[in-house]
Amino acid sequence: MAEEKKAEKDEGKITIKLPRFNLWILVSLILAITLVLSLIQGWSITGKAIGPAGSLSAAQAGKKTIDYINSNLVQPGTSATFLSIKDLGNVYEVTSTYQGREIPIYISKDGTFLFLSAYNTSETVAQEQETPQAPQEVPKTDKPVVKFFVMSFCPYGQQAENGLGPVADLLGDKVVMEPHFVIYSNYGGGGPQYCLDSENKYCSMHGIQELNEDVRQLCVYKYNKDLFWDYVNKINGKCSSQNVDTCWEAIATEVGINAAKIKTCQSSEATELLKAEVELGTKLGVQGSPQVFINDVEYNGGRTPESYKQTICNAFTTQPSECSQTLSSEGSATASGGCG
Repeated sequence: MAEEKKAEKDEGKITIKLPRFNLWILVSLILAITLVLSLIQGWSITGKAIGPAGSLSAAQAGKKTIDYINSNLVQPGTSATFLSIKDLGNVYEVTSTYQGREIPIYISKDGTFLFLSAYNTSETVAQEQETPQAPQEVPKTDKPVVKFFVMSFCPYGQQAENGLGPVADLLGDKVVMEPHFVIYSNYGGGGPQYCLDSENKYCSMHGIQELNEDVRQLCVYKYNKDLFWDYVNKINGKCSSQNVDTCWEAIATEVGINAAKIKTCQSSEATELLKAEVELGTKLGVQGSPQVFINDVEYNGGRTPESYKQTICNAFTTQPSECSQTLSSEGSATASGGCG
């Protein structure tokens, strides 16, 4: 739901200021599942029974929705406004406007749950299918270099990693697969909530724990490259931007990484590593997560393993035999959605 923003590049810095509206996506699935259970079983997280006696009027539901959004979800200094409300039976659909866009939000009739997506179970949802297409043309080399820029807890960045990981496994050392990270300066006004340094040069969109994890993953790639994907896959599955500073170490140990060495790298090399990320991101024009470059040409295809494999294999001067293998087409068939 975040609007596209242009990066301001100044003296090796990348600054992107965004509303927090896109954070709603991260919680909507959990809330939607909880709502379904509540509607079926008649309970809510407050312990109050759901039923006609506890229902809000349309006006009350609309006001509660907008008040909650403006108190908890939008960037300071901005606000959403009420546009209309529709009674859908068990829930209300509240249409709000935020920074020029109309956005539907759903609220349970007792006012307990707020969520972003609703599916009508009487309708069939069309499944996204990957349309076969010719691989993107990129410069050919004997050993292609893939540079992928993500934020460690951007869901779209993790989606790209889910697509690239199987290609890395398939091609092994016949391809260079470099992780890189989107670093902002002065994000959110700066400060220790987002930034590593007092000058606010090195900050991350989802907070300081995400930035710490970006550094750790750079350290893992530098000192335990062969274990990078094992580590990242488990981090993505078990940790979040709220707990990764305490979650990561057990995972590192589990996959065979010397956690003490990563801590040393994090404490002594963080600034140097992040400076290099900013410089490379500026050079390539990186504006958000994910952005993937194959032989320094930006990739514009789908985010399935097979999509990535086809274009990466097209970057070989002579394709290795592994390129004849077909990988999964599960995932996003189009490069849509991003953080930044």
